[in-house]
Amino acid sequence: MQPVTPGAAAGAWFPARVGTLPQDLLAELCEQAVQQLQSGKVSFDAPQMCQRCRTAGVEISPADLSQVLRILSWLFGTAAKNKLTSEEFSADVGKRFGFLPQQSAQVIQQVWKEKRESLVVLEDVKPMAAAGQLIDFQWKLGIAMSADSCKSLKSPCVTVALKVADSLGNITQKSFEMTIAQFQNFHSQFKEMASVLETF
Repeated sequence: MQPVTPGAAAGAWFPARVGTLPQDLLAELCEQAVQQLQSGKVSFDAPQMCQRCRTAGVEISPADLSQVLRILSWLFGTAAKNKLTSEEFSADVGKRFGFLPQQSAQVIQQVWKEKRESLVVLEDVKPMAAAGQLIDFQWKLGIAMSADSCKSLKSPCVTVALKVADSLGNITQKSFEMTIAQFQNFHSQFKEMASVLETF
């Protein structure tokens, strides 16, 4: 059974610069795609990877890198669902991504060869993450010097810092302040969510 590419031809999805990525960084992107399929979690720091590409002399945007990761996730996920052999996978990559330099195609094929067994046994392969992930959560107690939510200055408040990865794997940081009462309510809601999740 041949995997079907949704929408346009897969080659049209790949940013033109993917063929210029250093082989070690492309292999790392492939590994990230495999880990995403295995765990369902997104932990890809596109801006940091972009910086590493620049250091290697390749200019590529975080959005393009995130797109490459999604395509690799789709490629490996589709191959896993169809239980493609290494030979079938190589032929499929050659057909779909014939515009890639041979070395880049070989990197992708090598990762499939190494990771195939661990992917084809997954019962529910999800080629692309549908929702973002909470990567980090930190809070600290302080004194409000100026805040919309605190009625008077110099009153205790809690500053919350979140690190969130969106569905493309882009990691952003968000921070906000809450009064003590708001934080206590926030905490009780988290405890309630945790107890509900334990029943699944």
